[in-house]
Amino acid sequence: MVHYLQQNTPDARLFVVGEASLCDELRGAGFVLTENTAETDVVIASFDRTFTYHKLQVAFDALRNGARFFATNADKYCPVPGGGQPAAAAIIAAIEACTDVKCEAVVGKPSLHMAQAVLDLLQLPPARCLMTGDRLETDVLMGLNAGMDAALVLTGATTADMLKTADIKPTYIINRLSEL
Repeated sequence: MVHYLQQNTPDARLFVVGEASLCDELRGAGFVLTENTAETDVVIASFDRTFTYHKLQVAFDALRNGARFFATNADKYCPVPGGGQPAAAAIIAAIEACTDVKCEAVVGKPSLHMAQAVLDLLQLPPARCLMTGDRLETDVLMGLNAGMDAALVLTGATTADMLKTADIKPTYIINRLSEL
């Protein structure tokens, strides 16, 4: 998100529906975070276990005042022991549902924005990289779309049974990271 904002809206004032770590990262990169909807340039949606009606109202008002709408990712849930937790897609859906404003850019996986940011950081061509993750529709798809090989790790969101019927096919399938 930092890389995307620096490239596209470097002076934007942000309202962030997200966790403290994301807010800290954005502040650390020089962005101003605000709840003043009249001065908000961009609403950022992300995973947020502290999501409240107040945050939804601020996002609603900021978007109605003309702010742009971006998201870090569109993961539907985060796998946790014993089940899962609703993730960023739920936050995006809540904001879109009440505002009729569609998220303009999802800059995390599987976005090419994210792949390019990683490739820029590594200073490597895609053919020299291996994208590794537990989700076909984000991790694996991003790697493949960016020209990388992709390894699916069967330790999280995607199971071996799901893989059998999936349209997205990873280059490699591993049971755990230690197999790399």
